[in-house]
Amino acid sequence: MPERAPERAKVAVLISGSGTNMAALLYAARAADCPYEIVLVASNNPDAGGLKLAEAEGLATFCLPHKGMARADHDAAMDAAIRAHGAQFVALAGYMRILTPEFVSGWEGRMVNIHPSLLPKYKGLHTHERALEAGDSHGGCTVHLVTAELDDGPVLGQTPVAILPGDSADSLAARVLIAEHQLYSRCLAALVSQGNDPDWLFRKLRALALALPEVEERPSHGSPGWRVGGKYFAHFNDQHHGTPHIALLVKTSGPDELEGLIEAQPHAYFKPAYYGAAGWVGVILNQSDVDWDGVADWLARSWRSVAPKKLTALMDAADGF
Repeated sequence: MPERAPERAKVAVLISGSGTNMAALLYAARAADCPYEIVLVASNNPDAGGLKLAEAEGLATFCLPHKGMARADHDAAMDAAIRAHGAQFVALAGYMRILTPEFVSGWEGRMVNIHPSLLPKYKGLHTHERALEAGDSHGGCTVHLVTAELDDGPVLGQTPVAILPGDSADSLAARVLIAEHQLYSRCLAALVSQGNDPDWLFRKLRALALALPEVEERPSHGSPGWRVGGKYFAHFNDQHHGTPHIALLVKTSGPDELEGLIEAQPHAYFKPAYYGAAGWVGVILNQSDVDWDGVADWLARSWRSVAPKKLTALMDAADGF
């Protein structure tokens, strides 16, 4: 049988104007190997030209003018529309609204923006004018994760664009826009794909495990594992024993809980070979919408199950504050 293509990540794009970056993301998504698809184009501006293009290209659209609405109410309505269309990521493409912290936190790590400067230079507006006034040799663009602070999230990629003699803000902006169209789709593709990258998943998992008290990292059966007091409480599983899963292996209370988890949530848990007989469960990581707070909770619970009492007592005391 032919190998099944991986499911593409679902992306909502928010615009306020012509939507040229939205169009660049859309046409990049038409490539057979693109890991994302656009499921919604939403706007706060009913006259946004990008909405007409999206409709002509057969995309779902949503528009809600913000005038007369409280910012929190408008953001809540936009968020509801995004989630109703099944989006897993949000891309801001010329969306000229400052978002509430509540909206941003709901998409932490899954909302991206493109900004027409080489951040941290020139946050906000009039970026090209400011680059020219400063005598910079290059302008450029940046794709970054969105945080509550304006134009301040972790950088995912940048493209410098040379400033030519005699450049105006408009001529520089036109060349930067070309760079934006190239950079945005590459960075978005990389972001939505990282959940299937064993190295990325391991680094994230490792940071959580090593944040627990007195943890030692030591391989077990050829795989990374973490111990406390000489006993293993977690293992990293990268598609071992013929499974398709990249997973965290942690201790349950026993076979009954293990089987109950798998029966109730087969998309999230599995019984790992070798470890499953002793009541260990596999928490599947290579899937969309991993609950990393839940993963951290599993690590802490498994750690407690084997940690010396003096350590668990200290942890209990800390949790009491």
